[in-house]
Amino acid sequence: MIKYAITGNIASGKSAVENILIKNGETVIDTDKISHELLEGNNEIIETFKDFDILSDGKISREKLGKIVFSDKSLKKKLENILHPQIIEKINEFFEQNQDKERVFVSIPLLFETKTEGMFDKIIFIYCDDKIRLNRLMERENYTKEYAKSRMKSQQNQDGKVKYSDIVIYNDSTPEELERLVKKLIL
Repeated sequence: MIKYAITGNIASGKSAVENILIKNGETVIDTDKISHELLEGNNEIIETFKDFDILSDGKISREKLGKIVFSDKSLKKKLENILHPQIIEKINEFFEQNQDKERVFVSIPLLFETKTEGMFDKIIFIYCDDKIRLNRLMERENYTKEYAKSRMKSQQNQDGKVKYSDIVIYNDSTPEELERLVKKLIL
């Protein structure tokens, strides 16, 4: 089995690439969705952040938690120390459950930040111009310009990641062009 990582900085188009792969019958798991599931009723996170307002209707609010951790690197690290080992465990389960497949894809935004490149045979990097990403974040998430920039700055620079990737897909055009590139470079 060939294990592909799909990575890219926030708002680069990873989900769009995932959807194209799924539409073409590929097996894909999204670690963003895993992390959202792991937040549900996570008592360790609730205990760790008990001095902060992170709950909404008795559940962890991703929005509230995000604003806290993206404004304080030490709190972000605490959250990552809880979630990242659990996410890696889920990825390994996914590999085990799909070992009969010729190839599988894992969408993992923080691949380089978590230093998990070694789990994969091939790295696909989705690259998108910073101005386009900023506009996508402000429109899609309704972020202020300042908050969107802070989210973008929390990740390593895109250009540094390109040189460590096997396949780079430039997503600065239309959805149709992205699909053409995915089919050409991956499928």
